[in-house]
Amino acid sequence: MAVGDRVTLPGHVQVGELLLGPGTPYGWTSLTGWEEGPPLDNGSVPRAGAHGSIPGPLLAQSRIITMEGLSVRAEPGRAGEAVRPLAAALAPTEAEQPLVIRIDRDPPLMVWARCLRRMLPVAVRGYALGRPRDGAIQWECSDPRRYELAERRATAGLPSAEPGLDWRVEQHDQEDDDAPPAVVEGGLDWPLDWGAPGSTGALTATNSGDAEAHPIVTFTGPVTRPSLTCLESGHAIEYDLTLAAGDELVIDTAEGTVTLNRTASRLYTATARSVPEQTLTVPPGVTSYAFRAAPGSADPRAAVEMRWRSAYW
Repeated sequence: MAVGDRVTLPGHVQVGELLLGPGTPYGWTSLTGWEEGPPLDNGSVPRAGAHGSIPGPLLAQSRIITMEGLSVRAEPGRAGEAVRPLAAALAPTEAEQPLVIRIDRDPPLMVWARCLRRMLPVAVRGYALGRPRDGAIQWECSDPRRYELAERRATAGLPSAEPGLDWRVEQHDQEDDDAPPAVVEGGLDWPLDWGAPGSTGALTATNSGDAEAHPIVTFTGPVTRPSLTCLESGHAIEYDLTLAAGDELVIDTAEGTVTLNRTASRLYTATARSVPEQTLTVPPGVTSYAFRAAPGSADPRAAVEMRWRSAYW
Protein backbone atom coordinates (compact mmCIF):
# COMPACT_ATOMS: atom_id res chain seq x y z
CA MET A 1 0.00 0.00 0.00
CA ALA A 2 1.19 3.54 -0.75
CA VAL A 3 2.34 5.82 2.04
CA GLY A 4 -0.56 7.93 3.32
CA ASP A 5 -3.11 6.17 1.13
CA ARG A 6 -5.81 6.43 3.82
CA VAL A 7 -5.39 10.16 4.44
CA THR A 8 -8.29 11.77 2.57
CA LEU A 9 -9.83 14.34 4.94
CA PRO A 10 -8.59 17.37 6.91
CA GLY A 11 -7.63 16.18 10.38
CA HIS A 12 -6.50 12.74 9.25
CA VAL A 13 -3.25 11.41 10.73
CA GLN A 14 -1.86 8.08 9.53
CA VAL A 15 0.70 6.23 11.66
CA GLY A 16 1.90 3.26 9.65
CA GLU A 17 -1.39 1.61 8.71
CA LEU A 18 -3.44 3.14 11.57
CA LEU A 19 -5.64 6.14 10.77
CA LEU A 20 -6.63 8.75 13.37
CA GLY A 21 -9.15 11.56 12.99
CA PRO A 22 -12.54 12.00 11.30
CA GLY A 23 -14.41 8.77 10.62
CA THR A 24 -12.21 6.70 12.94
CA PRO A 25 -12.48 5.69 16.62
CA TYR A 26 -9.64 8.12 17.43
CA GLY A 27 -10.02 11.86 17.82
CA TRP A 28 -7.58 14.63 18.69
CA THR A 29 -7.76 18.37 19.36
CA SER A 30 -4.30 19.93 18.90
CA LEU A 31 -0.92 19.31 17.31
CA THR A 32 2.29 21.11 18.25
CA GLY A 33 5.63 20.87 16.48
CA TRP A 34 4.09 20.39 13.04
CA GLU A 35 3.88 23.93 11.69
CA GLU A 36 6.58 25.25 14.03
CA GLY A 37 10.16 25.26 12.79
CA PRO A 38 12.49 22.79 14.52
CA PRO A 39 15.10 24.05 17.00
CA LEU A 40 18.35 25.18 15.39
CA ASP A 41 22.00 24.67 16.25
CA ASN A 42 23.62 28.05 15.60
CA GLY A 43 27.22 27.92 14.41
CA SER A 44 27.83 31.69 14.69
CA VAL A 45 30.85 32.76 16.75
CA PRO A 46 31.63 36.16 18.36
CA ARG A 47 33.96 38.41 16.38
CA ALA A 48 37.36 38.94 17.97
CA GLY A 49 37.87 42.68 18.37
CA ALA A 50 34.66 43.75 16.65
CA HIS A 51 30.99 44.00 17.37
CA GLY A 52 28.66 41.15 16.56
CA SER A 53 29.33 37.64 15.35
CA ILE A 54 30.57 35.77 12.32
CA PRO A 55 27.50 34.03 10.86
CA GLY A 56 27.79 30.28 11.00
CA PRO A 57 25.64 27.44 9.69
CA LEU A 58 22.15 26.90 11.06
CA LEU A 59 21.48 23.18 11.44
CA ALA A 60 18.03 21.93 12.37
CA GLN A 61 17.63 19.55 15.27
CA SER A 62 15.11 16.71 15.43
CA ARG A 63 11.46 17.69 15.10
CA ILE A 64 9.23 16.84 18.08
CA ILE A 65 5.51 16.48 17.30
CA THR A 66 2.96 16.28 20.11
CA MET A 67 -0.70 15.37 19.66
CA GLU A 68 -2.97 16.34 22.53
CA GLY A 69 -6.63 15.80 23.33
CA LEU A 70 -6.46 12.20 22.14
CA SER A 71 -9.75 10.36 22.64
CA VAL A 72 -11.11 6.92 21.81
CA ARG A 73 -14.70 6.13 20.86
CA ALA A 74 -15.96 2.58 21.21
CA GLU A 75 -18.99 0.60 22.27
CA PRO A 76 -19.68 0.76 26.03
CA GLY A 77 -17.41 -1.63 27.88
CA ARG A 78 -15.28 -2.32 24.76
CA ALA A 79 -12.81 0.57 24.83
CA GLY A 80 -9.91 -1.83 25.27
CA GLU A 81 -10.55 -3.32 21.81
CA ALA A 82 -9.99 0.10 20.25
CA VAL A 83 -7.01 0.95 22.47
CA ARG A 84 -5.03 -2.18 21.56
CA PRO A 85 -4.49 -1.28 17.85
CA LEU A 86 -3.48 2.22 18.91
CA ALA A 87 -0.93 0.86 21.37
CA ALA A 88 0.46 -1.54 18.75
CA ALA A 89 0.91 1.25 16.17
CA LEU A 90 2.75 3.37 18.75
CA ALA A 91 4.97 0.64 20.20
CA PRO A 92 8.64 1.66 20.73
CA THR A 93 10.82 0.73 17.74
CA GLU A 94 14.34 1.50 16.58
CA ALA A 95 13.19 2.09 13.02
CA GLU A 96 11.16 5.15 12.07
CA GLN A 97 7.88 4.78 10.19
CA PRO A 98 5.91 7.18 8.00
CA LEU A 99 3.72 9.69 9.84
CA VAL A 100 1.33 11.44 7.44
CA ILE A 101 -0.70 14.48 8.51
CA ARG A 102 -3.31 16.53 6.70
CA ILE A 103 -4.34 19.72 8.46
CA ASP A 104 -6.72 21.32 5.95
CA ARG A 105 -7.54 21.13 2.24
CA ASP A 106 -3.88 21.34 1.26
CA PRO A 107 -2.25 18.02 0.33
CA PRO A 108 -0.89 16.01 3.28
CA LEU A 109 2.77 15.96 4.21
CA MET A 110 4.82 13.23 5.80
CA VAL A 111 7.75 12.72 8.12
CA TRP A 112 9.59 9.63 9.32
CA ALA A 113 9.08 9.34 13.05
CA ARG A 114 8.95 7.03 16.02
CA CYS A 115 6.80 7.33 19.12
CA LEU A 116 8.61 8.49 22.26
CA ARG A 117 5.63 8.59 24.58
CA ARG A 118 1.92 7.88 24.59
CA MET A 119 -0.59 8.62 27.33
CA LEU A 120 -4.23 7.66 27.66
CA PRO A 121 -5.48 8.06 31.24
CA VAL A 122 -7.44 5.09 32.55
CA ALA A 123 -10.66 6.30 34.13
CA VAL A 124 -13.03 3.51 35.10
CA ARG A 125 -16.06 5.50 34.04
CA GLY A 126 -14.48 6.50 30.74
CA TYR A 127 -13.58 2.94 29.85
CA ALA A 128 -16.99 1.68 30.92
CA LEU A 129 -18.66 4.20 28.59
CA GLY A 130 -16.22 3.47 25.77
CA ARG A 131 -14.86 7.05 25.91
CA PRO A 132 -11.21 7.21 27.12
CA ARG A 133 -9.99 10.78 26.59
CA ASP A 134 -7.42 13.49 27.44
CA GLY A 135 -4.59 11.40 26.00
CA ALA A 136 -1.43 12.50 24.18
CA ILE A 137 1.17 11.14 21.77
CA GLN A 138 4.70 12.42 21.18
CA TRP A 139 6.87 11.58 18.18
CA GLU A 140 10.50 12.34 17.33
CA CYS A 141 11.60 12.87 13.71
CA SER A 142 15.35 12.52 13.22
CA ASP A 143 14.94 14.31 9.86
CA PRO A 144 13.03 17.51 10.72
CA ARG A 145 11.91 18.17 7.14
CA ARG A 146 8.38 17.39 5.96
CA TYR A 147 7.88 15.79 2.56
CA GLU A 148 5.25 15.44 -0.13
CA LEU A 149 3.89 11.91 -0.47
CA ALA A 150 4.66 11.31 -4.14
CA GLU A 151 8.24 10.48 -5.02
CA ARG A 152 9.62 12.29 -8.07
CA ARG A 153 12.00 10.78 -10.62
CA ALA A 154 14.28 12.02 -13.38
CA THR A 155 16.48 9.94 -15.70
CA ALA A 156 19.10 10.54 -18.37
CA GLY A 157 21.51 8.64 -20.57
CA LEU A 158 25.05 9.57 -21.53
CA PRO A 159 25.48 12.30 -24.15
CA SER A 160 25.21 11.04 -27.69
CA ALA A 161 25.08 12.79 -31.05
CA GLU A 162 22.18 12.58 -33.47
CA PRO A 163 22.95 10.52 -36.61
CA GLY A 164 21.93 13.49 -38.78
CA LEU A 165 20.48 13.59 -42.28
CA ASP A 166 20.91 11.14 -45.14
CA TRP A 167 22.36 13.58 -47.65
CA ARG A 168 21.46 13.29 -51.34
CA VAL A 169 22.20 15.49 -54.40
CA GLU A 170 19.69 16.77 -56.96
CA GLN A 171 20.72 16.19 -60.55
CA HIS A 172 19.00 17.83 -63.59
CA ASP A 173 18.56 16.17 -66.95
CA GLN A 174 20.84 18.22 -69.20
CA GLU A 175 18.77 17.44 -72.33
CA ASP A 176 15.40 18.54 -70.89
CA ASP A 177 15.51 21.76 -68.87
CA ASP A 178 11.83 21.44 -68.03
CA ALA A 179 12.18 17.98 -66.49
CA PRO A 180 12.06 17.77 -62.64
CA PRO A 181 15.40 17.15 -61.01
CA ALA A 182 16.29 13.57 -60.24
CA VAL A 183 17.44 12.64 -56.78
CA VAL A 184 20.52 10.48 -56.47
CA GLU A 185 22.58 9.24 -53.55
CA GLY A 186 24.46 12.02 -51.84
CA GLY A 187 21.70 14.64 -51.42
CA LEU A 188 18.39 15.32 -49.57
CA ASP A 189 15.41 13.05 -50.04
CA TRP A 190 12.05 14.31 -48.80
CA PRO A 191 10.66 13.72 -46.26
CA LEU A 192 13.87 14.14 -44.32
CA ASP A 193 14.92 11.36 -41.95
CA TRP A 194 16.71 12.99 -39.03
CA GLY A 195 17.45 9.69 -37.32
CA ALA A 196 16.93 8.80 -33.67
CA PRO A 197 17.17 11.78 -31.27
CA GLY A 198 20.47 12.20 -29.50
CA SER A 199 20.94 12.55 -25.74
CA THR A 200 22.37 15.53 -23.91
CA GLY A 201 23.02 13.69 -20.64
CA ALA A 202 21.06 16.43 -18.86
CA LEU A 203 18.19 16.12 -16.40
CA THR A 204 16.22 18.56 -14.27
CA ALA A 205 14.75 18.17 -10.79
CA THR A 206 11.94 20.29 -9.34
CA ASN A 207 11.56 20.78 -5.59
CA SER A 208 8.26 22.53 -4.86
CA GLY A 209 9.08 22.97 -1.17
CA ASP A 210 11.22 25.42 0.79
CA ALA A 211 13.90 23.04 2.10
CA GLU A 212 16.71 21.21 0.35
CA ALA A 213 15.96 17.57 -0.45
CA HIS A 214 18.51 14.76 -0.54
CA PRO A 215 18.04 12.55 -3.61
CA ILE A 216 18.85 8.89 -4.13
CA VAL A 217 21.05 8.60 -7.24
CA THR A 218 21.37 5.33 -9.17
CA PHE A 219 23.98 4.81 -11.91
CA THR A 220 23.27 1.83 -14.20
CA GLY A 221 25.98 0.22 -16.35
CA PRO A 222 27.71 -0.37 -18.61
CA VAL A 223 29.66 2.76 -17.74
CA THR A 224 33.12 3.73 -16.49
CA ARG A 225 33.72 6.48 -13.93
CA PRO A 226 30.11 7.73 -13.75
CA SER A 227 29.47 11.23 -12.43
CA LEU A 228 26.55 13.56 -11.76
CA THR A 229 27.10 17.32 -11.54
CA CYS A 230 24.75 20.01 -10.27
CA LEU A 231 25.14 22.74 -12.89
CA GLU A 232 24.03 25.53 -10.54
CA SER A 233 26.43 24.80 -7.65
CA GLY A 234 29.13 22.86 -9.50
CA HIS A 235 28.96 20.09 -6.90
CA ALA A 236 29.68 16.68 -8.41
CA ILE A 237 29.74 13.07 -7.28
CA GLU A 238 32.05 10.79 -9.29
CA TYR A 239 33.24 7.22 -8.77
CA ASP A 240 36.35 5.59 -10.23
CA LEU A 241 34.98 2.16 -11.10
CA THR A 242 33.49 0.30 -14.04
CA LEU A 243 29.90 -0.91 -13.93
CA ALA A 244 29.01 -3.89 -16.09
CA ALA A 245 25.70 -4.09 -17.93
CA GLY A 246 22.92 -4.26 -15.35
CA ASP A 247 25.13 -3.21 -12.41
CA GLU A 248 23.65 -0.50 -10.17
CA LEU A 249 25.59 1.94 -8.03
CA VAL A 250 23.17 3.51 -5.53
CA ILE A 251 24.11 6.73 -3.71
CA ASP A 252 21.94 7.76 -0.76
CA THR A 253 22.90 11.41 -0.33
CA ALA A 254 21.05 11.70 2.99
CA GLU A 255 22.90 8.78 4.60
CA GLY A 256 26.12 9.33 2.66
CA THR A 257 26.30 5.72 1.44
CA VAL A 258 27.49 4.33 -1.91
CA THR A 259 26.42 0.73 -2.59
CA LEU A 260 27.09 -1.56 -5.54
CA ASN A 261 24.10 -3.77 -6.36
CA ARG A 262 22.70 -2.90 -2.90
CA THR A 263 25.21 -5.10 -1.08
CA ALA A 264 28.84 -3.91 -1.27
CA SER A 265 30.01 -0.46 -0.21
CA ARG A 266 31.94 1.49 -2.84
CA LEU A 267 32.30 4.76 -0.95
CA TYR A 268 36.09 4.52 -1.29
CA THR A 269 35.86 4.83 -5.09
CA ALA A 270 34.89 8.52 -4.92
CA THR A 271 37.35 10.59 -6.94
CA ALA A 272 39.18 13.72 -5.82
CA ARG A 273 36.65 15.98 -7.59
CA SER A 274 33.72 14.30 -5.84
CA VAL A 275 32.10 16.26 -3.01
CA PRO A 276 30.79 14.55 0.16
CA GLU A 277 27.58 12.79 -0.81
CA GLN A 278 25.45 14.83 1.64
CA THR A 279 26.45 17.97 -0.26
CA LEU A 280 24.59 17.02 -3.44
CA THR A 281 21.00 18.17 -2.89
CA VAL A 282 17.89 19.26 -4.76
CA PRO A 283 17.33 22.87 -3.62
CA PRO A 284 13.94 24.57 -3.83
CA GLY A 285 12.98 25.39 -7.41
CA VAL A 286 14.22 23.82 -10.65
CA THR A 287 17.80 22.53 -10.77
CA SER A 288 19.78 21.10 -13.69
CA TYR A 289 22.23 18.19 -13.51
CA ALA A 290 24.60 16.56 -16.01
CA PHE A 291 25.43 12.85 -16.33
CA ARG A 292 28.95 12.15 -17.61
CA ALA A 293 31.50 9.31 -17.72
CA ALA A 294 35.09 8.58 -18.67
CA PRO A 295 36.15 9.33 -22.29
CA GLY A 296 35.13 6.47 -24.53
CA SER A 297 32.29 5.38 -22.25
CA ALA A 298 29.23 6.01 -24.39
CA ASP A 299 27.06 2.89 -24.23
CA PRO A 300 23.41 3.90 -24.78
CA ARG A 301 22.35 1.46 -22.05
CA ALA A 302 24.14 3.51 -19.37
CA ALA A 303 21.78 5.68 -17.33
CA VAL A 304 21.36 7.70 -14.18
CA GLU A 305 18.17 8.05 -12.14
CA MET A 306 17.40 10.56 -9.39
CA ARG A 307 14.58 10.00 -6.87
CA TRP A 308 13.48 12.64 -4.35
CA ARG A 309 10.50 14.27 -2.65
CA SER A 310 9.78 18.00 -2.37
CA ALA A 311 10.81 19.03 1.14
CA TYR A 312 9.29 21.61 3.50
CA TRP A 313 10.29 23.18 6.80
